[in-house]
Amino acid sequence: MSGRRRWRSHAPDFFARRAEGSALLLDCRPAGLVKPRDRAVFELTARAAALVGWDYEVVDAPDEVLLANVRWLAGYRHPRFAVEAARQGRGPALRTVFSTPRPLLEGVEWVGEPIAVLPVAYHLLWRGQLRCKLNVPMSMEMPVHAGRWSR
Repeated sequence: MSGRRRWRSHAPDFFARRAEGSALLLDCRPAGLVKPRDRAVFELTARAAALVGWDYEVVDAPDEVLLANVRWLAGYRHPRFAVEAARQGRGPALRTVFSTPRPLLEGVEWVGEPIAVLPVAYHLLWRGQLRCKLNVPMSMEMPVHAGRWSR
C-alpha cells in the first residue's frame, strides 16, 4: 500500500437493541458467498462495533419465513400503535385475552373489530408483549400468547 488510506462504507444488515439495553449488529451472508474482501470488511465492522460497546456477528442467511415475519411486524413498530392501544385500552385487553394461548383472530375478535385491533396485536408482537412462533408463516390461526421473550 502506498500509505494512503481508503475510506470504506459498510452498513450491516440489522441493528438490534436487546431487552437489557445492549446492542447487536448483524451481517447476514451465506457462508459460501463470503469472499476475502468481505471478511476484511466484517473485521473492520467488528472493531468499530467494539469501540462503541456493541456486539457484532456475521450469520448465515436468515430463514426466509422468519425474515418475512419480522419484516411484517416491523411495519407495526411505530409508537402510534402503543398510543392508540393505551387510549382505547386494547393493549391490556389483548394481554389478558392471550394469557391463555389461542389463535390470533379469535383473541383479537374478543377485544373488538379486527380492523382496529389487529394493528395493536401486531405492535405487541413486535414489542414482545405477545408471542408467537416466527419460524412458521404468520396467519390468523397462529397460536399467540402473552408474555416476554426468554432465552
